[in-house]
Amino acid sequence: MTRPKKPHRQIYRISGQTYLWLAMLIFGASSAVTRKLTEIGAQHFIDNRNPISLCNVLFVGNLCALILLILIYGRQWNKATLKQLSRKDWVSLTAVAILSGALAPGLIFQALALTGVNNVILVGRLEPPLTLALSVWLLRERVNIWEFIGAIAAFVGVILTIILQLATGTMMNMGGFGLGIGEFLTAAASVAIAASTIISKKHLSQIPLGIYSIFRTALGTVIFFFIALVLYGKDHFADVLSPFLWQWMFLYGGLIVVVGQSFWVKGLKTSTVSTASLISSFGPIVGIIAAYLILGEAPTQPQYIGGSLILGGIFLSQVGTKRQTSSSKVNSTPAQQQVETGMGFKGI
Repeated sequence: MTRPKKPHRQIYRISGQTYLWLAMLIFGASSAVTRKLTEIGAQHFIDNRNPISLCNVLFVGNLCALILLILIYGRQWNKATLKQLSRKDWVSLTAVAILSGALAPGLIFQALALTGVNNVILVGRLEPPLTLALSVWLLRERVNIWEFIGAIAAFVGVILTIILQLATGTMMNMGGFGLGIGEFLTAAASVAIAASTIISKKHLSQIPLGIYSIFRTALGTVIFFFIALVLYGKDHFADVLSPFLWQWMFLYGGLIVVVGQSFWVKGLKTSTVSTASLISSFGPIVGIIAAYLILGEAPTQPQYIGGSLILGGIFLSQVGTKRQTSSSKVNSTPAQQQVETGMGFKGI
C-alpha cells in the first residue's frame, strides 16, 4: 500500500511586470516626495540654511544609486571589457554623463524649486517627441504613423501647458509671451536628455549596460558637485553630513533609489521592451496623482488641457511601440533608454 503523495507547496514568484509597476509607482512619486522633503527642511533651518536642499537630496540620492549600481553591475567593470572601449567610446560616455547625469537632473531639481510639480512632469514630456525628431533627422530612423501622431500630440500638449499658464513673478518674456523660469529649465533638461539619448544610440549601442550606468552616475555626480560649488559657493554642501538630512535621506535613498531602482532592474531582466515601455508611460499619471495626495497640488485648467493631449500622445506612441518591439528583451543600453524615455524624472 503506497502513501498518497504530499502536494507540492505552491511557490509564488513575483513577475517582472509586477516589479516594473512597483518601481513605476515609486519613481512617479519622486518629484512630489522631493518637494515635500525640501518643505520639511525649510521648517528646520540650520544657520539659515535648508539642510534638505534640492542639491543635497540630488547629491546624496545619486551616491545611494551609485552604490546600488556597483553592487548590481560591478562585475562588468573588468580589464578585458574596459580594454575593448575606444577613446571615442569614453568621449561619448563623458558627454552622456555631463548631459543626462549632471546637467539634466540639476535643471529639473532647480525647476522643482520654481514651479509646480505638475508643470515639471508635463513639460518634461517634451523629451520623447524631441528624441523622436532628432532620431529621424540625425540617425535616419524610421517611425510609424502612430508614433508620429503621438509625438505631435504630446508636443502640442506641452506647448499649451506652457503658454496657457497665468503670469507669475517667476516668468520671463520670450517671443512676446511669458514663459515660466521653472518650465524653461524643465524644457532645457528635456533637450539635454534627448541629446544624450541620440549620442548613446549613435555611439554607445555596444557598451555594456553596467559600464554605461555606473560611469554616467559616477561622473555625473562628481560634475554636479563641482558645478554647484562654483555656482553657489563652498558652503553649499555644508549640511550634507547633517543627521537631520540623513534621517530623511534614508527614507528617500532607501525607498526611491534603492528599492525603486532594484525593482526596476529586476523587472527589466524578464520583460519585453513593449511591456516595459507601456508601464513606464504611466509615469506622468502617477506623478500628478502623487502631487495631489502628497502636496495637495491639484492640476490647473491649462494642465488639464495640455495633459490630456500629452496622455493621448503617449497612448498613440505606445500603439506604435507595440507594433515595432513586441518581443525583444531589455538587455542593452539602447533598449533601456527607449523604455526610460517615456518615464520622466526618476528621482536620481
